[in-house]
Amino acid sequence: MDKFIYKKSAGMTALSASMTEFTYKKHSHKEYAIGVTLRGIQQYTLDGSLQLSYQNGVMLFNPEQAHDGMAHDATGLDYVMLYIDPQLLLEVIEKKDIVRFSNPIVYDHGLEQRVLNLSNAILSGKDEALCSELLLSLTDRLVQTNFSTDYKKDNTLIRKAKDMLHTNLENVLKLDDICKELDLSKFKFIRSFKAHTGISPYQYFLNCKLERAKQLIEKKRDIYSAVAECGFVDLTHLNKHFKSVYGTTAFEYMSHLNEDHWM
Repeated sequence: MDKFIYKKSAGMTALSASMTEFTYKKHSHKEYAIGVTLRGIQQYTLDGSLQLSYQNGVMLFNPEQAHDGMAHDATGLDYVMLYIDPQLLLEVIEKKDIVRFSNPIVYDHGLEQRVLNLSNAILSGKDEALCSELLLSLTDRLVQTNFSTDYKKDNTLIRKAKDMLHTNLENVLKLDDICKELDLSKFKFIRSFKAHTGISPYQYFLNCKLERAKQLIEKKRDIYSAVAECGFVDLTHLNKHFKSVYGTTAFEYMSHLNEDHWM
């Protein structure tokens, strides 16, 4: 049985997930994502290499790091995941520049417990003050073990392309316009973008649309304004793509929000 429950508190989102047959399409998140495999084996491809997170493995995803995800075998898996906005995390660790996780999976009991404490607090609706304190405890442990400032930053062209994609989310992707602006051939641009980000410009554009739709649903509790403002053909179109990245349809996601009155 595939089941995905999202809750939000203190500027963070927690996910409790059980997966057997579901497979995430390749995507990325604008947030840092930190999770723990509770049962089974989580299999995913990250930066072109296969990763397996066994029980008690702490999974660490950097912002915009492309990945997919599935259960490694028929027994399925259970896991929790935290999504933390980069600005919030940098504020907590008192850094100005983006930092990166140095390892994709670690087996660290202290870190695992802190991830579970925070995700459980968010999922069970504990006070925001407590969630903030638990986030501080979690990041203190991360700073000791897993952060690196040594990584490949976006080059100017890729940054500009991303900015152009972000400013046109209500429209269809106009590759020709971007390539003209960047003075690159269409195929050179696609190849370069994919080499740098791990996903195609179209996949990145679609991810951004879905991220915007999720934010609008959280803010307005109106699914149809998300469909219209993010340029989806209809609710079915949004639901199909939303499920491939978040495990649940946009409609189910909004239903969870309305049930729990979290935010």
